[in-house]
Amino acid sequence: MTSIHPLRSTTPRSLQTWLMLAAFLGWWMLAGARAAWGSSDSLQVYFIDVEGGQSTLFVTPAGKSLLIDTGWPGHDGRDANRIATAAKLAGVSKIDYVLITHFHDDHVGGVPQLVQRIPVGTFIDHGPNRESTDAVTVKDFAAYEKVLAGGHYGHLVAKPGDVLPIPGMKVEVISADGQLIGHALPGGGEANPYCKASEVRPPDQTENARSLGVLVTFGGLKILDLGDLTWDKEMQLMCPSNRLGKIDILVVSHHGWYQSSSPALVDAIRARVAIMDNGETKGGSIPTLELFKKAPGLETLWQLHFSVEGGPTRNTAAEYIANPVGPDSGNYLKLTVSPGGSFAVFNPRTGATKDYGTK
Repeated sequence: MTSIHPLRSTTPRSLQTWLMLAAFLGWWMLAGARAAWGSSDSLQVYFIDVEGGQSTLFVTPAGKSLLIDTGWPGHDGRDANRIATAAKLAGVSKIDYVLITHFHDDHVGGVPQLVQRIPVGTFIDHGPNRESTDAVTVKDFAAYEKVLAGGHYGHLVAKPGDVLPIPGMKVEVISADGQLIGHALPGGGEANPYCKASEVRPPDQTENARSLGVLVTFGGLKILDLGDLTWDKEMQLMCPSNRLGKIDILVVSHHGWYQSSSPALVDAIRARVAIMDNGETKGGSIPTLELFKKAPGLETLWQLHFSVEGGPTRNTAAEYIANPVGPDSGNYLKLTVSPGGSFAVFNPRTGATKDYGTK
């Protein structure tokens, strides 16, 4: 009996100690997760590496999700897999809305593979493909139409001025199917002095000029993503007056290729941060990198890849690049936005986070 009584007398106290330790460990893990991934009232944005294409995932505090573009087809489902991984990191098992900016291979090509890996609610686009002379674009659009024709998804055609039905953040359409928003947004409307520094270029005839571009507003902070909208359309939007006003975060148009990113846009919006979804050998043009080095108000240019064209002197600093030259690592960049307007960018390659306070 003497060997039993100590066990009986100490079991409740041991159990209580264990439960207290478990509770502390749970709190500590939750605190760590919130520090790394953002608190429950923050907007999460994943800039997914699709090797010079585009795929950007927004997840609201309530878990509602918007994916802008799906990357490339092929590559054994590489891009769809990376999107599904980002969704899991963000804590969502379904993508509520998928917005297709335009029907080029690196933006819409991944749709058939994506729907095989994660449920999707509604697709949003600018309407029919307008680039009927390019065989790859025609093929990709046909594959996208086939997915829609299956009847499993909602479908919206967006027009400039529309506000998309995504609770938890405001997503306003700026450009679609070659048309632009016709009025100045709050904070916009002033004469744009940077129009004089932007050369006039002929109209682009591809799907790029048809890009469905949006302005995302969360807690007063503004994120601009115009897809691959071209230089000539930027000039129409921003000249003679700046219809957009000041923007906090710019998703660099067209992967940083010189067909976009006019001073009339980049310099006038005075973004604090720019994020470029370039590849190692796609996008990141020298003139564009040089423009961002001198952009008024810009604190940091982040890049998904080191640009081989840019070389060692023109790329942003190494700590702001997700993927250096070398083997494909597929690193993303993550933006976390608080309701108060402060935000942070996390680079998983370095494990470092850069914080940006309110302004």
